Amino acid sequence: MTSPEAPTASAAIVLVGPMGAGKTSIGRRVARALGVPFSDTDKIVVRDHGPIPALFADHGEPHFRTLEREAVVEALGRGGVVALGGGAVLDPLTRDRLRVHRVALLTVAPHVVASRIHGDERPLLGGEDPVARWQRIFDERRPVYEQTADIAFDTSSGPLARVVDDIVAWARRVPAGETA
Repeated sequence: MTSPEAPTASAAIVLVGPMGAGKTSIGRRVARALGVPFSDTDKIVVRDHGPIPALFADHGEPHFRTLEREAVVEALGRGGVVALGGGAVLDPLTRDRLRVHRVALLTVAPHVVASRIHGDERPLLGGEDPVARWQRIFDERRPVYEQTADIAFDTSSGPLARVVDDIVAWARRVPAGETA
């Protein structure tokens, strides 16, 4: 059995970034193009524990982050392409686990994210102007995203297929265990 810190041929391609950057949509397409499994840590949490807004309301963010950490371990164990929830990289253990994987940061401009997050039930965006709150969260997390990622792709403009193609090309060019 391989330890989580040792690089393996099955190292995942991990997508990190703010809410609304397209990690799930793009991740599914990248996985399909590469012929590998796709995992979304938020969907794992929901599958095992119920809706995220209810988890925040009933148990608080620290409890959710614990469940999220467990979902990250499961998803990374599967390999393939993994989309992390926007705050998953805040956990030092998660960042440590990501060191042996290829990590791509997906970014998006605030004016574009407005339409992507409109009407969503995202617990961290409630109670005020969602785009202003999104911007504050992104500004706080951006240094961690940038420190964790090997490469960044902007999803603000152009066809989604272009971003998918760029990530697939990068993934094929950069072997598991190496950075861009």
